[in-house]
Amino acid sequence: MSSPISTDQLNENANQNENHSENESQTYDVVIIGGGAAGLSAALMLGRARRRVLVVDARAPRNANAGHMHGYLSRDGMPPLELLEHGRDEVLSYGGVIVTDFAEKAERTAEGFHVTLASGCTATGRQLLVATGLTDVLPDIPGLAELWARDVHVCPYCDGWEVRDGALATVATGPFSTHHTLLLRQWSADLVYFLNGQPLDDADRAKLTARGVRVEEQPLRRLVTSEGRLSALELADGTRVERETVFLVPAFEANGTLLDALGCEKDPETGWVSTGIGGRTSVPGVWAAGNVADPTNGVIAAAGAATMTAAQINAALVEADVAADVEAMRAAATTDVL
Repeated sequence: MSSPISTDQLNENANQNENHSENESQTYDVVIIGGGAAGLSAALMLGRARRRVLVVDARAPRNANAGHMHGYLSRDGMPPLELLEHGRDEVLSYGGVIVTDFAEKAERTAEGFHVTLASGCTATGRQLLVATGLTDVLPDIPGLAELWARDVHVCPYCDGWEVRDGALATVATGPFSTHHTLLLRQWSADLVYFLNGQPLDDADRAKLTARGVRVEEQPLRRLVTSEGRLSALELADGTRVERETVFLVPAFEANGTLLDALGCEKDPETGWVSTGIGGRTSVPGVWAAGNVADPTNGVIAAAGAATMTAAQINAALVEADVAADVEAMRAAATTDVL
Protein backbone atom coordinates (compact mmCIF):
# COMPACT_ATOMS: atom_id res chain seq x y z
CA MET A 1 0.00 0.00 0.00
CA SER A 2 1.36 3.42 -0.93
CA SER A 3 2.22 5.87 1.83
CA PRO A 4 1.53 9.61 1.89
CA ILE A 5 4.44 11.68 0.72
CA SER A 6 6.50 13.22 3.52
CA THR A 7 8.42 16.46 3.66
CA ASP A 8 11.76 14.67 3.92
CA GLN A 9 10.96 12.51 0.89
CA LEU A 10 9.62 15.41 -1.13
CA ASN A 11 11.88 18.33 -0.46
CA GLU A 12 15.49 17.63 -1.38
CA ASN A 13 16.34 21.07 -0.01
CA ALA A 14 14.00 21.18 2.98
CA ASN A 15 16.21 23.59 4.90
CA GLN A 16 15.70 26.11 2.06
CA ASN A 17 11.95 25.75 2.14
CA GLU A 18 10.68 27.23 5.39
CA ASN A 19 7.08 27.33 4.15
CA HIS A 20 6.67 23.55 4.17
CA SER A 21 6.34 21.84 7.57
CA GLU A 22 5.95 18.26 8.69
CA ASN A 23 2.33 18.73 9.69
CA GLU A 24 1.00 20.18 6.45
CA SER A 25 -1.42 18.21 4.35
CA GLN A 26 0.04 16.68 1.22
CA THR A 27 -2.68 18.13 -0.96
CA TYR A 28 -1.39 20.70 -3.41
CA ASP A 29 -3.02 23.27 -5.64
CA VAL A 30 -0.99 21.92 -8.54
CA VAL A 31 1.08 18.79 -9.03
CA ILE A 32 3.57 19.23 -11.90
CA ILE A 33 5.03 16.10 -13.46
CA GLY A 34 8.35 16.99 -15.07
CA GLY A 35 11.11 19.26 -13.78
CA GLY A 36 12.58 20.56 -17.04
CA ALA A 37 12.40 24.12 -18.32
CA ALA A 38 8.62 23.90 -18.82
CA GLY A 39 7.75 22.31 -15.49
CA LEU A 40 10.00 24.57 -13.44
CA SER A 41 8.84 27.73 -15.25
CA ALA A 42 5.23 26.84 -14.47
CA ALA A 43 6.12 26.07 -10.86
CA LEU A 44 7.88 29.42 -10.51
CA MET A 45 4.85 31.33 -11.81
CA LEU A 46 2.45 29.39 -9.60
CA GLY A 47 4.66 29.80 -6.54
CA ARG A 48 4.68 33.54 -7.08
CA ALA A 49 0.88 33.34 -7.26
CA ARG A 50 0.98 31.85 -3.73
CA ARG A 51 -0.09 28.41 -4.89
CA ARG A 52 1.05 25.22 -3.17
CA VAL A 53 3.05 23.43 -5.85
CA LEU A 54 4.70 20.02 -6.03
CA VAL A 55 7.17 19.24 -8.82
CA VAL A 56 7.95 15.59 -9.50
CA ASP A 57 11.29 15.55 -11.30
CA ALA A 58 12.77 12.32 -12.66
CA ARG A 59 16.05 14.18 -13.37
CA ALA A 60 16.26 12.84 -16.92
CA PRO A 61 16.07 15.90 -19.19
CA ARG A 62 16.19 15.40 -22.94
CA ASN A 63 19.24 17.68 -23.26
CA ALA A 64 21.20 16.18 -20.35
CA ASN A 65 24.17 15.32 -22.60
CA ALA A 66 24.36 18.76 -24.17
CA GLY A 67 27.18 20.97 -22.97
CA HIS A 68 25.36 24.19 -23.71
CA MET A 69 22.08 25.66 -24.94
CA HIS A 70 21.53 28.61 -27.22
CA GLY A 71 18.83 31.05 -28.24
CA TYR A 72 17.72 31.62 -24.63
CA LEU A 73 17.94 35.39 -24.12
CA SER A 74 20.43 36.29 -21.34
CA ARG A 75 21.33 32.59 -20.90
CA ASP A 76 22.94 31.88 -24.27
CA GLY A 77 25.66 29.26 -23.92
CA MET A 78 24.65 28.18 -20.41
CA PRO A 79 24.80 24.41 -19.76
CA PRO A 80 21.18 23.20 -19.64
CA LEU A 81 21.70 21.36 -16.35
CA GLU A 82 22.92 24.61 -14.80
CA LEU A 83 19.73 26.35 -15.95
CA LEU A 84 17.65 23.66 -14.23
CA GLU A 85 19.72 23.95 -11.06
CA HIS A 86 19.01 27.68 -10.89
CA GLY A 87 15.37 27.00 -11.71
CA ARG A 88 14.98 24.55 -8.84
CA ASP A 89 16.48 27.06 -6.42
CA GLU A 90 14.03 29.71 -7.60
CA VAL A 91 11.02 27.40 -7.22
CA LEU A 92 12.12 26.45 -3.68
CA SER A 93 12.53 30.12 -2.77
CA TYR A 94 8.80 30.65 -3.36
CA GLY A 95 7.75 27.69 -1.26
CA GLY A 96 7.54 25.12 -4.01
CA VAL A 97 8.27 21.49 -3.18
CA ILE A 98 10.45 19.32 -5.41
CA VAL A 99 10.89 15.56 -5.28
CA THR A 100 13.29 13.48 -7.33
CA ASP A 101 11.02 10.62 -8.34
CA PHE A 102 9.02 9.17 -11.22
CA ALA A 103 5.24 9.51 -11.52
CA GLU A 104 3.85 6.07 -12.31
CA LYS A 105 0.14 6.82 -12.21
CA ALA A 106 -2.33 9.71 -11.98
CA GLU A 107 -6.02 9.20 -11.27
CA ARG A 108 -8.96 11.59 -11.05
CA THR A 109 -10.61 11.79 -7.64
CA ALA A 110 -13.18 13.99 -5.95
CA GLU A 111 -10.30 16.14 -4.62
CA GLY A 112 -8.58 16.43 -8.00
CA PHE A 113 -5.77 14.10 -9.04
CA HIS A 114 -4.11 11.37 -7.00
CA VAL A 115 -0.52 10.80 -8.13
CA THR A 116 1.45 7.67 -7.26
CA LEU A 117 5.24 7.78 -7.48
CA ALA A 118 7.74 5.00 -8.12
CA SER A 119 8.91 5.28 -4.52
CA GLY A 120 5.40 4.33 -3.36
CA CYS A 121 4.65 7.83 -2.08
CA THR A 122 1.47 9.64 -3.11
CA ALA A 123 0.23 13.21 -3.40
CA THR A 124 -2.97 14.93 -4.47
CA GLY A 125 -3.32 18.02 -6.63
CA ARG A 126 -6.38 20.07 -7.47
CA GLN A 127 -4.90 20.56 -10.92
CA LEU A 128 -2.34 18.45 -12.80
CA LEU A 129 0.28 19.73 -15.23
CA VAL A 130 2.18 17.19 -17.34
CA ALA A 131 5.51 18.53 -18.63
CA THR A 132 7.32 15.25 -19.23
CA GLY A 133 8.89 16.17 -22.57
CA LEU A 134 9.71 13.78 -25.37
CA THR A 135 12.15 11.05 -26.35
CA ASP A 136 14.40 11.30 -29.40
CA VAL A 137 14.33 7.96 -31.24
CA LEU A 138 17.59 7.76 -33.17
CA PRO A 139 18.22 5.74 -36.33
CA ASP A 140 20.02 2.45 -35.76
CA ILE A 141 23.46 3.46 -36.99
CA PRO A 142 26.38 2.11 -34.94
CA GLY A 143 28.26 4.85 -33.14
CA LEU A 144 25.54 7.46 -33.50
CA ALA A 145 23.89 7.24 -30.09
CA GLU A 146 27.24 7.59 -28.31
CA LEU A 147 27.81 10.96 -29.98
CA TRP A 148 24.28 12.29 -29.50
CA ALA A 149 24.27 15.93 -28.28
CA ARG A 150 28.06 16.15 -28.68
CA ASP A 151 28.85 15.71 -32.39
CA VAL A 152 25.37 14.62 -33.52
CA HIS A 153 22.62 17.23 -33.30
CA VAL A 154 19.13 17.97 -34.51
CA CYS A 155 18.66 21.76 -34.33
CA PRO A 156 20.64 24.08 -36.64
CA TYR A 157 19.55 27.11 -34.63
CA CYS A 158 20.83 25.52 -31.41
CA ASP A 159 24.18 24.20 -32.63
CA GLY A 160 24.86 25.55 -36.14
CA TRP A 161 26.84 28.61 -35.07
CA GLU A 162 29.33 26.54 -33.08
CA VAL A 163 30.18 24.35 -36.12
CA ARG A 164 29.90 27.04 -38.80
CA ASP A 165 32.13 26.54 -41.85
CA GLY A 166 33.03 23.06 -40.63
CA ALA A 167 32.79 19.70 -42.37
CA LEU A 168 29.12 18.91 -41.78
CA ALA A 169 26.90 15.96 -42.63
CA THR A 170 23.18 15.42 -42.62
CA VAL A 171 21.61 11.95 -42.54
CA ALA A 172 18.20 11.39 -44.13
CA THR A 173 15.56 9.92 -41.83
CA GLY A 174 12.33 10.98 -43.55
CA PRO A 175 10.51 13.56 -45.70
CA PHE A 176 11.71 16.56 -43.67
CA SER A 177 15.40 15.71 -44.06
CA THR A 178 15.96 17.51 -47.36
CA HIS A 179 14.56 20.76 -45.96
CA HIS A 180 16.71 20.20 -42.87
CA THR A 181 19.77 19.82 -45.10
CA LEU A 182 19.00 22.99 -47.04
CA LEU A 183 18.78 24.83 -43.72
CA LEU A 184 22.22 23.53 -42.67
CA ARG A 185 23.76 24.81 -45.90
CA GLN A 186 23.33 28.28 -44.39
CA TRP A 187 25.99 27.47 -41.78
CA SER A 188 28.56 25.72 -43.98
CA ALA A 189 29.32 25.22 -47.66
CA ASP A 190 31.10 21.94 -46.83
CA LEU A 191 28.01 19.76 -46.47
CA VAL A 192 27.35 16.11 -47.43
CA TYR A 193 23.82 14.67 -47.42
CA PHE A 194 23.76 10.92 -46.72
CA LEU A 195 20.54 9.39 -48.04
CA ASN A 196 21.07 6.09 -46.20
CA GLY A 197 18.31 4.37 -48.14
CA GLN A 198 15.82 7.26 -48.12
CA PRO A 199 14.33 8.39 -51.48
CA LEU A 200 15.17 11.71 -53.12
CA ASP A 201 13.03 13.15 -55.90
CA ASP A 202 14.41 15.10 -58.84
CA ALA A 203 13.12 18.46 -57.64
CA ASP A 204 14.84 18.14 -54.27
CA ARG A 205 18.02 16.83 -55.87
CA ALA A 206 18.11 19.92 -58.08
CA LYS A 207 17.80 22.19 -55.05
CA LEU A 208 20.67 20.44 -53.30
CA THR A 209 22.85 20.55 -56.40
CA ALA A 210 22.14 24.26 -56.89
CA ARG A 211 23.24 24.91 -53.31
CA GLY A 212 26.44 22.89 -53.70
CA VAL A 213 25.43 20.05 -51.38
CA ARG A 214 27.02 16.70 -52.16
CA VAL A 215 24.57 13.79 -52.09
CA GLU A 216 25.91 10.40 -50.97
CA GLU A 217 23.79 7.47 -52.19
CA GLN A 218 25.49 4.58 -50.38
CA PRO A 219 24.05 3.35 -47.08
CA LEU A 220 25.94 4.07 -43.90
CA ARG A 221 27.76 1.36 -41.99
CA ARG A 222 28.77 3.33 -38.89
CA LEU A 223 30.13 6.54 -37.42
CA VAL A 224 33.88 6.53 -36.81
CA THR A 225 35.44 8.29 -33.85
CA SER A 226 38.92 9.39 -32.89
CA GLU A 227 39.67 10.14 -29.24
CA GLY A 228 35.95 10.18 -28.51
CA ARG A 229 34.99 12.67 -31.24
CA LEU A 230 33.48 12.13 -34.68
CA SER A 231 36.07 11.75 -37.45
CA ALA A 232 34.20 10.16 -40.35
CA LEU A 233 31.08 8.42 -41.62
CA GLU A 234 31.82 4.96 -43.01
CA LEU A 235 29.83 3.75 -46.01
CA ALA A 236 28.70 0.20 -46.76
CA ASP A 237 31.72 -0.41 -49.02
CA GLY A 238 34.14 0.73 -46.31
CA THR A 239 34.78 4.18 -47.76
CA ARG A 240 35.14 6.85 -45.09
CA VAL A 241 33.90 10.39 -45.58
CA GLU A 242 35.63 12.69 -43.12
CA ARG A 243 33.15 14.83 -41.20
CA GLU A 244 33.21 16.75 -37.94
CA THR A 245 29.50 17.08 -37.15
CA VAL A 246 26.26 15.30 -38.07
CA PHE A 247 22.74 16.71 -38.04
CA LEU A 248 19.61 14.62 -38.42
CA VAL A 249 15.91 14.63 -37.56
CA PRO A 250 15.12 11.79 -35.13
CA ALA A 251 11.64 10.41 -34.58
CA PHE A 252 9.95 12.24 -31.71
CA GLU A 253 7.91 10.27 -29.19
CA ALA A 254 5.95 12.16 -26.55
CA ASN A 255 6.45 10.98 -22.98
CA GLY A 256 2.69 11.03 -22.68
CA THR A 257 1.86 7.84 -20.78
CA LEU A 258 0.08 9.75 -18.01
CA LEU A 259 -1.92 11.81 -20.49
CA ASP A 260 -2.97 8.67 -22.35
CA ALA A 261 -4.02 6.92 -19.15
CA LEU A 262 -6.14 9.91 -18.15
CA GLY A 263 -7.93 9.80 -21.50
CA CYS A 264 -6.64 13.06 -22.98
CA GLU A 265 -7.57 13.37 -26.64
CA LYS A 266 -4.91 13.41 -29.33
CA ASP A 267 -4.70 15.38 -32.55
CA PRO A 268 -5.64 12.89 -35.27
CA GLU A 269 -3.12 14.36 -37.70
CA THR A 270 -0.06 14.65 -35.46
CA GLY A 271 -0.77 12.00 -32.85
CA TRP A 272 0.23 14.46 -30.10
CA VAL A 273 -2.01 15.51 -27.23
CA SER A 274 -4.64 18.08 -28.24
CA THR A 275 -4.36 21.29 -26.23
CA GLY A 276 -6.39 24.46 -26.19
CA ILE A 277 -5.49 27.90 -24.88
CA GLY A 278 -2.64 27.69 -22.41
CA GLY A 279 -2.17 23.94 -22.68
CA ARG A 280 -5.64 22.86 -21.54
CA THR A 281 -6.34 19.23 -22.50
CA SER A 282 -9.71 17.57 -23.12
CA VAL A 283 -9.76 16.31 -19.50
CA PRO A 284 -10.83 19.04 -17.05
CA GLY A 285 -8.00 19.92 -14.69
CA VAL A 286 -5.28 18.29 -16.81
CA TRP A 287 -2.78 20.51 -18.62
CA ALA A 288 0.23 19.85 -20.86
CA ALA A 289 3.20 22.10 -21.61
CA GLY A 290 6.61 21.87 -23.24
CA ASN A 291 7.75 19.15 -25.61
CA VAL A 292 5.11 16.66 -24.46
CA ALA A 293 2.62 18.97 -26.17
CA ASP A 294 4.76 20.51 -28.92
CA PRO A 295 7.90 18.74 -30.23
CA THR A 296 9.09 21.91 -31.98
CA ASN A 297 9.65 23.87 -28.76
CA GLY A 298 13.21 24.79 -27.89
CA VAL A 299 14.14 25.47 -24.27
CA ILE A 300 13.03 29.10 -24.24
CA ALA A 301 9.81 28.31 -26.11
CA ALA A 302 8.95 25.47 -23.73
CA ALA A 303 9.57 27.75 -20.74
CA GLY A 304 7.50 30.54 -22.26
CA ALA A 305 4.59 28.26 -23.12
CA ALA A 306 4.60 26.88 -19.59
CA THR A 307 4.32 30.33 -18.03
CA MET A 308 1.14 30.88 -20.05
CA THR A 309 -0.11 27.49 -18.89
CA ALA A 310 0.61 28.43 -15.27
CA ALA A 311 -1.43 31.60 -15.64
CA GLN A 312 -4.35 29.63 -17.06
CA ILE A 313 -4.10 27.06 -14.25
CA ASN A 314 -4.13 29.81 -11.63
CA ALA A 315 -7.17 31.40 -13.30
CA ALA A 316 -8.97 28.04 -13.16
CA LEU A 317 -8.13 27.72 -9.46
CA VAL A 318 -9.34 31.26 -8.79
CA GLU A 319 -12.60 30.49 -10.56
CA ALA A 320 -13.09 27.37 -8.44
CA ASP A 321 -12.20 29.25 -5.23
CA VAL A 322 -14.68 32.02 -6.01
CA ALA A 323 -17.43 29.53 -6.80
CA ALA A 324 -16.80 27.70 -3.52
CA ASP A 325 -16.84 30.92 -1.51
CA VAL A 326 -20.06 32.11 -3.14
CA GLU A 327 -21.70 28.77 -2.38
CA ALA A 328 -20.50 28.94 1.23
CA MET A 329 -21.79 32.50 1.59
CA ARG A 330 -25.20 31.48 0.27
CA ALA A 331 -25.32 28.46 2.55
CA ALA A 332 -24.45 30.63 5.54
CA ALA A 333 -27.14 33.16 4.59
CA THR A 334 -29.73 30.37 4.32
CA THR A 335 -28.75 29.08 7.77
CA ASP A 336 -29.08 32.55 9.30
CA VAL A 337 -32.61 32.89 7.86
CA LEU A 338 -33.62 29.54 9.31
